[in-house]
Amino acid sequence: MGENDETTRLVELFAEIMRLKAVPRTGWLLRGVRDVESVADHSYGVALISLFLADRARDRGLEVDTVRVLRMALIHDLTETRTGDLPRTYKDYVDPAELRKADDRIAEEMLGGLSEENLRARHEYEERKSIEARIVKAADKLDLLLQAREYELGGAKSLNEFWSNAETDFSNLGIDHLVADLVAAITSSRVVNAKR
Repeated sequence: MGENDETTRLVELFAEIMRLKAVPRTGWLLRGVRDVESVADHSYGVALISLFLADRARDRGLEVDTVRVLRMALIHDLTETRTGDLPRTYKDYVDPAELRKADDRIAEEMLGGLSEENLRARHEYEERKSIEARIVKAADKLDLLLQAREYELGGAKSLNEFWSNAETDFSNLGIDHLVADLVAAITSSRVVNAKR
């Protein structure tokens, strides 16, 4: 690929990525929350939480590559520029393998030939085998809980489903020692108004 071709592709990719600022997190809309965060807002939250979780892991003697963590956090929802934010209620009706194939194809179209390292990081995140990928997934879930708490503080109702699987979701990641106290603190600070 020539320099001009690469420049053109990068500018096109950057312009496409900008759409994430306008893509709403659909799950909140389906529960009646208004003025919801965008996918870009969520990715920013995940990146910051991931950074602090990586620091915490290193402080506890684990070897963690912070650059890989941040790379995964920033691109984990990149394909949503083309699909939008597909809520869990939709995903329950679609074969997970088919969704994964579609996301892989989109990522390859977006990043292939431009950023193989980012493409590998995205696959690593999806596989959840490395400590870095599990940290980012934990950050993704922590961001979700913190956002649910904020919406409930603002008066949103019926967000219990976002809390119901929290402990199981985190324990399945195998990094309880890094996040269990955080999940407990977030959960205990929750203002429950879902019955109103």
